[in-house]
Amino acid sequence: MKTLKAGDKVPEFSSKDQDGNEISLSDYKGKKLIVFFYPRANTPGCTAEACNLRDNYAELQNQGYEILGVSEDSEKKQANFKSKFEFQFPLLADEDHTVIETFGVWGPKKFMGKEYDGLHRTTFLINEEGVIDRVISKVKTKDHAAQILEG
Repeated sequence: MKTLKAGDKVPEFSSKDQDGNEISLSDYKGKKLIVFFYPRANTPGCTAEACNLRDNYAELQNQGYEILGVSEDSEKKQANFKSKFEFQFPLLADEDHTVIETFGVWGPKKFMGKEYDGLHRTTFLINEEGVIDRVISKVKTKDHAAQILEG
C-alpha cells in the first residue's frame, strides 16, 4: 500500500461519521482540511491528540482549517468519544478501511515486541484544491496543534 505524500491530490472518498452522516472529501472543496488518523478512540494517546486539536480549534479555524478525525472505530464508539470530550469536528467511523486505504496509513506496526498490522497515527494537511501540503507522521499527541501551525 502506498501512503499519500505532499504534492499528491487526494482521491475522493466518503465514509460515515459518528452520527451516521455521509462525509466526503468534496464537502470540503475550497477549504483547507486537517485529516488526522488515530489508532483507537478513548485511548490515552488518541485522547491527548484529539483534545489538543479541540483546545486549539479556534486558532486552527482562524488559519482556515476544518478538521476531520478518522479511525476504524464503530459509529457508536466515535459518538461516545466525541460527546465525552466535546469535539467540535466530525469523527469518521471507517470500519471498512475506505479512507484508511485511500491515504495508505494501514500497515505493519510494532508494540511491546509484537508485530501486527494497524493504523499509523498520521496527519495530512490538505489545501483548498484537495492537494496535500504536508504530512505529519511523527505526531506529538500533546502538542499536535502547534506542530500543524508551525508548518
